[in-house]
Amino acid sequence: MNIPDKVVNRLTLYHFILDDLRDDEEYISSTKIAQLLKIDNSQVRKDLKYVDNQGKCRVGYNTKELKKRIEESLGFKKTKDAFVVGAGNLGSALAKYDGFKDYGLNILAMFDKDTKKTGTVINGKEVFDISKVSHLASKLGVEVAILTVPKENAQAAANYLAGAGIKYIWNFTTCVLDLPKDVKVWNENLIGSFLQFIVSDKEK
Repeated sequence: MNIPDKVVNRLTLYHFILDDLRDDEEYISSTKIAQLLKIDNSQVRKDLKYVDNQGKCRVGYNTKELKKRIEESLGFKKTKDAFVVGAGNLGSALAKYDGFKDYGLNILAMFDKDTKKTGTVINGKEVFDISKVSHLASKLGVEVAILTVPKENAQAAANYLAGAGIKYIWNFTTCVLDLPKDVKVWNENLIGSFLQFIVSDKEK
């Protein structure tokens, strides 16, 4: 089943909640999830239909089973190896975040064109010269790149990644990339998310 992006985002938040529950909390209601996230209860129930998990009337959802179904539906257990391209502050912060592994994202290495950064190691990930991307992507079978370079370098770096066999780019830059159709790009709009939060708060 094709799950809409907004539903994927909410299912991930539901998983965060389930992951924080105590072992003795066998069931959780859609009402409790809705209250924690400050959303409508009916929205939670609609979202959970995508993972084919049925709750029990007046009891709720089995927490372990629901967590498992979300993981299976979103592919958490299928590890996806990735490179971080751009070893600046943001790229380094992402490389240091070990929580990605819990959701199937395994950062293998980092890349940069700055010779002062190449050869260093950040959280166990070596920083290579960007010219090594093609060789290592082919050798390690990596198709995912997390792009965190400065805006003015983003398109050139993305072009290089596409030519190196990268098929999926998680774009943290503010550059709107123009790439071949066979390269999938997800734009992580941090500024847009922040402004959306501020605007929605002012409208209340």
